[in-house]
Amino acid sequence: MKSITPTKTIVQCDFDGTITEEDVSFALLDAYAGDWRERLKDYQEGRISVGHFNTEVFARVKANRATLIRIAKDNARLRPGFPEMVASCRHKGFRLVIVSNGLDFYIREILRDLRLTGIEIHAARTRFHPRGLQVQYVGPDGQMLDSSFKEAYVDLFLGQGYRIIYAGNGDSDFLPARKCHYVFATGNLLTRCQQESLGCIPFSDFNEIVRVMERLQ
Repeated sequence: MKSITPTKTIVQCDFDGTITEEDVSFALLDAYAGDWRERLKDYQEGRISVGHFNTEVFARVKANRATLIRIAKDNARLRPGFPEMVASCRHKGFRLVIVSNGLDFYIREILRDLRLTGIEIHAARTRFHPRGLQVQYVGPDGQMLDSSFKEAYVDLFLGQGYRIIYAGNGDSDFLPARKCHYVFATGNLLTRCQQESLGCIPFSDFNEIVRVMERLQ
């Protein structure tokens, strides 16, 4: 973790598997993308980028928006303590930003359904088309990205002088997390941090993050 010098704070948080206990996008792919897990293996083993993976597998999904939102909500189990963390950020004046490789439409709908509104979200932009979902990652500068989406936002926030508190669960969280001042890790991110000797704070409940945040100035 970085030394602490900035006075303004941002909390950058992943969505699938972090705010939710499981990856919501997997439920959509299981329902409509056929044998997509072979391509997941290619992504996990570094043979294709996250942008390539999501563009390809979600193009197989031809269901309409309402159907996919229903499946997403049915499979979204919120990790305990997230509403409390939202409230703590607002109380402390910390900026909360969700930066996710997931799809924007279901993230917004799930949070709206939980009455967690007004949260800044950066995720894959999704267009519904009869030939399948069209998924694009657009970086902070408005340019298309094929990889390093989360890292691009970390770099932006560091350049703006923020102290960054990072929370994530996946392999794609490791590179951005290692640039941040505080890292809260679960799942594969925790394993990777331990393997690479990156200082982090394990968590399974957002109330654990809240307790640390409340001590920060």
